[in-house]
Amino acid sequence: MIKLLKELCLINGTSGDETLVRNAIIEKIKDFCEYRVDNLGNLICFCKGKKTAGKKLMIAAHMDEVGFIVTYINEDGTLCFNEVGGIDTSVVLGRQVKVGNDGISGVVGSTAIHNLSKEQRETPPKYGDMYIDIGASSKEEAEKYVSLGDLICFDSEFVELGGNCIKSKAIDDRAGCTAMIQLIREGVEYDTYFVFNVQEEVGLRGSMVSAFSVAPDFAIVLEATTASDIDGVCGAKKVCSLGNGPVVGFMDRSTVYDKELYKMAFEIAENLEIPCQTKTMIAGGNDSGAIHISRGGVRTIAVSLPCRYIHSPSCTANTEDFENMLILTRELAKRIQEL
Repeated sequence: MIKLLKELCLINGTSGDETLVRNAIIEKIKDFCEYRVDNLGNLICFCKGKKTAGKKLMIAAHMDEVGFIVTYINEDGTLCFNEVGGIDTSVVLGRQVKVGNDGISGVVGSTAIHNLSKEQRETPPKYGDMYIDIGASSKEEAEKYVSLGDLICFDSEFVELGGNCIKSKAIDDRAGCTAMIQLIREGVEYDTYFVFNVQEEVGLRGSMVSAFSVAPDFAIVLEATTASDIDGVCGAKKVCSLGNGPVVGFMDRSTVYDKELYKMAFEIAENLEIPCQTKTMIAGGNDSGAIHISRGGVRTIAVSLPCRYIHSPSCTANTEDFENMLILTRELAKRIQEL
């Protein structure tokens, strides 16, 4: 699965233009399920199981990644830009990026440090203080390659680190997409809908549409979530830790999760002798926030991959957590049909 995860992570798909990611996924699953693309761009798949399902289950992940958008071209050929999704400016300055469908290379710059005041040096830059340099010498030259509204992605390699860890952009949420492709290709026990959503990073927009369309009884959302298990962070503020298994939360900023499913996940993990952990802070959110309140309500659980440095070009995750995320999800899908 790591080879497939690498392939998906290296595709650019900022929120609002997930086309390349969606096309790659279709190539992987088209011979294993029925599928359609809705008006917003969500990829909705139906897998016929060995058994007819008594409950309609939807497993979902999002295709989009955080990025940026071109808002203006300066007279000197540099680009003004803003964020698409939540990105702390401290991980932006000095980074390499790709601009537009043609993937024009650029670097994020700002005022030279020797021209900053003491106060400015001690304060993280704002988006209005930064620009993207694509090497153009004038506005006219830049306009040959870039247009207002072009989307921008981090330019980041997929690297295998020590300790079973990997590093890349867009692990959030190409990890969830990869796990769903694996489940589709291996076949399911019961009829199951798999939905690859768009625009999660800008307000759960794709999942609002797809959940209404599919109208599931139950949903499993596959995600990546913030791990702060680094030096100097103690107790609950770590949120979750790499190597301690997939994360099953009880609550975040957009969802109070189904209590029975929450308990079931940990029972399954114990029976299968795989690690599993919860989030120790109520923070963040994911497509569950839109799914669980769709139509008459959907019983929802999220299974997430713990990820350090999320929403940056250097998201870091553990491959064993990833494998256990898949194992847990596979068994949850079966157990839900027995409720």
